[in-house]
Amino acid sequence: MLKGISKYIGPDLLATLHRMGHGDEIVLADAHFPGHSLGPPVLRADGVRVAQLLEGILPLFELDTYAPPLAMMQVAAGNLLDPAVEQDYMHVVRQHAPGVSAPERIERQAFYARARGAFAIVLTGETRKYGNLILKKGVTPVVD
Repeated sequence: MLKGISKYIGPDLLATLHRMGHGDEIVLADAHFPGHSLGPPVLRADGVRVAQLLEGILPLFELDTYAPPLAMMQVAAGNLLDPAVEQDYMHVVRQHAPGVSAPERIERQAFYARARGAFAIVLTGETRKYGNLILKKGVTPVVD
């Protein structure tokens, strides 16, 4: 373990976040997400919920300011959306990036297509439906 690094961030995820560049995207996927069949590298965070992962990632990760930095899957016809999922995520996001707008909602197949182009997919222990979240990395400020 490292001081100042969340217990939810393993070494592979830390290295992945470090290697990402401006505009790269990472998918924080729920436990139902077909990550292994989409193509990008898959990391596992079994037993960790997306909000917990956000708590560990966002102190290390600048969100994009040139394009919408958050995206979630749109609810399919006939399904119900649990508004607490987005609320839980945004509660954490706004602690680190207060001005960030709510996630854009993307149709299911378009979400999968976008995930195919992601830098990586993190499969989590999130079991709530529509619990997938894409983060777009921004430019990390230079601190001397």
